[in-house]
Amino acid sequence: MQPEVVIIGSGMGGAALAAALAPTGRRILILERGEHLRPSAWDRDATAIFGEGVFRSDEDWLDGANIPFNPGNYYNVGGNSKFYGAALIRYRATDFEQCQHAGGATAGWPISYADLEPDYQAAEHLYAVRGALGDDPTEPAHSGTYPYDAVPHEADIAHLRERLKAAGLHPSSIPLGVDLDGWLAAGQTTWDAYPNTCGAKMDAETCALKAVLAHPNVELRTGCRVTALRAGTDARIQSVEVEVDGGAETITAPVFVVATGAVQTAALLLASANDNWPTGLANRSDQVGRNFMNHNCSAVLALHPLRRNGAVYQKTLMLNDFYLGSEDQLPLGNVQMLGKITAPILAANSKLPTWAARWIAARSFDFYAMSEDLPNPDSRVTLKNGQIKLDWQRSNWRAHQQLVATLKQALRRAGFPIVLAQAFDRRTPSHQCGTARMGRDPATSVVDTFCRSHDHGNLFIVDASVLPTSAAVNPALTIAALALRAGRHIEQTEFAA
Repeated sequence: MQPEVVIIGSGMGGAALAAALAPTGRRILILERGEHLRPSAWDRDATAIFGEGVFRSDEDWLDGANIPFNPGNYYNVGGNSKFYGAALIRYRATDFEQCQHAGGATAGWPISYADLEPDYQAAEHLYAVRGALGDDPTEPAHSGTYPYDAVPHEADIAHLRERLKAAGLHPSSIPLGVDLDGWLAAGQTTWDAYPNTCGAKMDAETCALKAVLAHPNVELRTGCRVTALRAGTDARIQSVEVEVDGGAETITAPVFVVATGAVQTAALLLASANDNWPTGLANRSDQVGRNFMNHNCSAVLALHPLRRNGAVYQKTLMLNDFYLGSEDQLPLGNVQMLGKITAPILAANSKLPTWAARWIAARSFDFYAMSEDLPNPDSRVTLKNGQIKLDWQRSNWRAHQQLVATLKQALRRAGFPIVLAQAFDRRTPSHQCGTARMGRDPATSVVDTFCRSHDHGNLFIVDASVLPTSAAVNPALTIAALALRAGRHIEQTEFAA
């Protein structure tokens, strides 16, 4: 099949764009460097996953000091979504606007929330989101309802919700992409950071790709690592170079879509430099790789020595009371439940003896505090002798410290005398974004409002790299919505063969 559209990457963005285009009959080829995840003995083994890292890739990147580290990215059909926490939350309407934070101001997006709202609605249906409207005071306007009711709270989490309300907070259900019965039937664990090999987590493969591959005009090829895009003197992308089965292959098409994640997308564009584009493709603005953002995150554990937490999955509750800020407080961020921390998970991420890890895990209610990281051109992805270098210049940390302190106070009011906090490793880019930012001015941005490269008219980027800001909620649903929007634009546009 000679493709009309080549999509590089099968994660949330690539799969959603394919879903938008598949019904049009256009011939689509999806290239994925990894393979399908298959059921294994480690799928629900916390020690293997969190302690031994059996599913992590063995690649190393360099940090800002040129020290190698393993970033914990996953390369498989469905991308990182196979391991994600399935929190499919819309950005708040104010996230698209100019906003002042403790660490500086954001300039806003070139589109509004209203521009993207229909695509949010479509993305929620594509990914079968379970949710409920009405409890979250920051929830933006919805043109419809969630396709399914919210995932139910377990008894101890329902009780926690009442305690938080009594403490003056507004807890609400996390919009989730999980078939709870199917997930628990395959094992009594949470889904957060566990691989989805049972088809019960609504990831890019389970939802979008499954539907897409039912179309005869769509082909998925695995084990295909794209090493470069080739552009001619007319600026059109002419082909991609692919490593496959130990050899090399060149694939041509009228349209190319890159959706490999914010770090890998920047690296691919930079690695594709040639005599006509010496600083990399799509990089006339010198913005490719810049403005890398990754949420500021901490785990916050609330305990009462005499109260046990019997939750299995736990991750159904969030707080946005501190998200928008107030007259006397700048925005701080989002709080949501982590997937239930167990003793093996706690032991793998601390130096606690086994008995202490068991005691704490049996009593802890585990929260994920997340604050916005602000765009900074010096926070960037580059290549050093062909190796990825990620120099993350973390920002807005004071706001995150305030969020954690505020959450601790609230949890003590809710009846937890012991509250512990631990910041996530700054070298783990779990919510990476921003390296090919969207904008209207080609001098200061990489893609336009439809995720189309300013420099190359037949190149689109539909992953988190296009996000102008990181906001303070999980980016997965926004990535999918932007990809659906880009897919509509491609459908309505003629491209020369």
